[in-house]
Amino acid sequence: MTSFAKFDIRSAYMLNAFIHIRFLDVIDIILVALLLYQIYMLIRGTVAFNIFLGIAVIYIFWWGVRALKMELLSNILGSVLGVGVIALIIVFQQEIRRFLIYIGSRYVDGNRISFEKFLNINLESKSQVRIRSILKAVMQFSQEKTGALIVIKRKSNLDMYAETGDILNAETSSRLIVSIFNKNSPLHDGAVIIENHRVKAARVILPVTEKRDLPPEYGLRHRAGLGISEVTDSLVIIVSEETGQISLADKGILQKNIPPKILRQKLEEEFG
Repeated sequence: MTSFAKFDIRSAYMLNAFIHIRFLDVIDIILVALLLYQIYMLIRGTVAFNIFLGIAVIYIFWWGVRALKMELLSNILGSVLGVGVIALIIVFQQEIRRFLIYIGSRYVDGNRISFEKFLNINLESKSQVRIRSILKAVMQFSQEKTGALIVIKRKSNLDMYAETGDILNAETSSRLIVSIFNKNSPLHDGAVIIENHRVKAARVILPVTEKRDLPPEYGLRHRAGLGISEVTDSLVIIVSEETGQISLADKGILQKNIPPKILRQKLEEEFG
């Protein structure tokens, strides 16, 4: 066999070894992509996103410097990135906390890990929420320009947030919701959590979003509603005290000026 043939066989073998992809490699790529997507969803629109982009630029620049064998600059950048893990923990402490809360509230059910939620398998029926009572109260709030913040539970455990307010555990009715958000009521300052057909808690304190690209007309009520939708899968209804407009916060996205018909359709799709 000639040396050229041997070289050709060796090259073919190396190429085959290089492009060989195992099934676990595909799983690895998918998991990394999902992790990066969740990180992006948590930090988008915040100052942390700009910091993350800055770190990515420095890291790419460091690789370029190493490829060009610029030893001094490469060592300096390498030292900065080497101790950067501690700095990242300090800078991104709020985002890390939100990410851990998101994982704990979304994929942990009580004291056990819910693989059904992790694999997005729905083995349970929809929550039996009293849609008509909620709609009637929200329409009254909108007409009277009464501020309201209503969190409707899907699958995420909201006990840790309910404990920040007053536990009611009362049957859902429009009169109860209206009385809670009455300006003279001691329970009006905060959010209401509705779980199945019961008002679980009132005067609840919610985490506030850190997004900086929100319109200036969005006050603390809208920011709190958006914040709870970022760390849980809850559906949040927000009524503006200034304009009476109805907004929906879902999966970290805030939709403003929702017509009553669209709100009804959304509630019926989710809880009907």
